[in-house]
Amino acid sequence: MPLPPADPGQTKRTMLLTGASRGIGHATVKRFSSAGWRVLTCSRHPFPEQCPWGAGPEDHIQVDLADHKDTERAIAEVKSRIGGELHALVNNAAISPKAEGGKRMGSIDTDINTWSHVFAVNFFAPIMMARGLLNELKAAKGSVVNVTSIAGSRVHPFAGAAYATSKAALASLTREMAADFGRVGVRVNAIAPGEIDTSILSPGTDKIVQEQIPLQRLGTPDEVAKIIYVLCTETSSYVNGAEIHINGGQHV
Repeated sequence: MPLPPADPGQTKRTMLLTGASRGIGHATVKRFSSAGWRVLTCSRHPFPEQCPWGAGPEDHIQVDLADHKDTERAIAEVKSRIGGELHALVNNAAISPKAEGGKRMGSIDTDINTWSHVFAVNFFAPIMMARGLLNELKAAKGSVVNVTSIAGSRVHPFAGAAYATSKAALASLTREMAADFGRVGVRVNAIAPGEIDTSILSPGTDKIVQEQIPLQRLGTPDEVAKIIYVLCTETSSYVNGAEIHINGGQHV
């Protein structure tokens, strides 16, 4: 789906994306930057020199989203860089720890430190970022997109219990945020990807594709990025509090 060229008379829009180092994050950066947006990225990794996005490391912020103080530092840095307006915040960063041998961590064998770490990144960081940048989002009548997961609504063979419940909580948080942020002109929605063709696919995904997905294929990161883009533009100006499933029909 080609994007219309940026209007040279239009003020350049700004988007902040967490979890930009691979997969859906990379695709989203490319989708927005190709439409003329300025994109700031947050990741626990430094800006990689081999990154296909050429906009440069000057708009990258290295941050540990599991650390509340470091997240607050990153929010202050974002404020200093964007000049008062933020048109879109995409909370994409997430972690999904595995047991030895890459096995799924269930509700019985996940220790409390792992639960806390997962929720710090997957749940608390999104609300910290949105609340911390609320004035900037209000000024731009901006949009927030939380990236949840199909694992948030059903037990998944690979995603662990902490990851799944954090994503379910994020879906619920999206509704709460939509009710609260909507009153000040900021829309909040979520996307729930299913099996997307990224580097973190688990062995056995091909069986899920064959048995559970009516479209009989994996989704691509760009197919997810397209929906994120729509949720951050006027095309979805009356969409608020939605969770859009991007999974080829796997949830049906």
